[in-house]
Amino acid sequence: MGQPFPAFPRSGAPTLPPRPPKVTLVVAARNEERNIAEALRSLLCLDYPDYELLVVNDRSEDTTGAILEELSADQPRLRVIQVSELPAGWLGKNHALWVGARAAAGELLLFSDADIVMEPTVLSRAVTFLLDQGVDHLAVTPVLRMPTLFLDMFGASFILFFCMFSRPWKARDPRSRFHIGIGAFNLVRTAAYWKAGGHRRIALRPDDDMKLGKILKLDGFRQESAYGGGLLTVEWYATLGELIRGLEKNAFAGVDYRLTLVLLGALCHLTASVWPYLAIFLTTGATRAVYVAVVALITLVFVDIVGFHGTKRWYAIAFPCTALLFVYILLRTALLNLVHGGITWRGTFYPLKELRANKV
Repeated sequence: MGQPFPAFPRSGAPTLPPRPPKVTLVVAARNEERNIAEALRSLLCLDYPDYELLVVNDRSEDTTGAILEELSADQPRLRVIQVSELPAGWLGKNHALWVGARAAAGELLLFSDADIVMEPTVLSRAVTFLLDQGVDHLAVTPVLRMPTLFLDMFGASFILFFCMFSRPWKARDPRSRFHIGIGAFNLVRTAAYWKAGGHRRIALRPDDDMKLGKILKLDGFRQESAYGGGLLTVEWYATLGELIRGLEKNAFAGVDYRLTLVLLGALCHLTASVWPYLAIFLTTGATRAVYVAVVALITLVFVDIVGFHGTKRWYAIAFPCTALLFVYILLRTALLNLVHGGITWRGTFYPLKELRANKV
């Protein structure tokens, strides 16, 4: 369980073929002034021999446009595409990635977020890994940077929640229904992307990264996931409020807007991740001993998985609190979606009826 993702080898130079495939990096950006300069400078320093960087400025209202103009002035590898209007039937990010893919010249497409900082060798290692494994889609996990202790603890717990929900170790199995996709780093063969329908097929999916992986797998393409091991970093969320609001986008979509699954998931989390800790103090005798053993098992699983991902193992002490917060986020998100009849994301409202209609 501790290694749901294979790890990139960090020692030695990647063994690319004499003529490595051209890669197009596609980044969607909307109001990303806080982190985009650092992220793009890292992308412009990649050691891969043949790549282009396309950034789609999706109706930004802050200084993102000015930052992109300044960066592209002396960087011929960086091309900026401006989107001034969002067509009907699209989420902004999905449309921006689609626009970028249509302008790409690479044999491989790398979809990434506008706040991802990459170590110079990561693309070379990823392409080498994809070619060696003979897969069509490679998703790589980043290291989450969090500014406060509790947020860092929640990030560690979220790794466990994500692994248990998505089962990334099963994505490589063509017989399994599980699939993988990670917004920080989705590397796809261009031909596979277009054959699967690209972002047009998931135009209104807030969980676009995972659903890109799903449509690729549904069309018979092979996929793999890998742990970036410090080769990718992201400042996930800066405050607790930002974290809660940020997860509104995907939490309900991840269960295809089914309230029964949200309620069942919340009940399972409370039963498996919160109640055993309370039961140690509320029960006695053999029953208490059983719950002590359950908590010990949860702690071992937590320590194993988050330790592999480079997170502090002692964060296990906060697990029941972070699990409770996760349950709150699940329930709050579903309630807001239902009460408001949709989600507001990056300044645009998307009706729930339209979101639900985009099934894959």
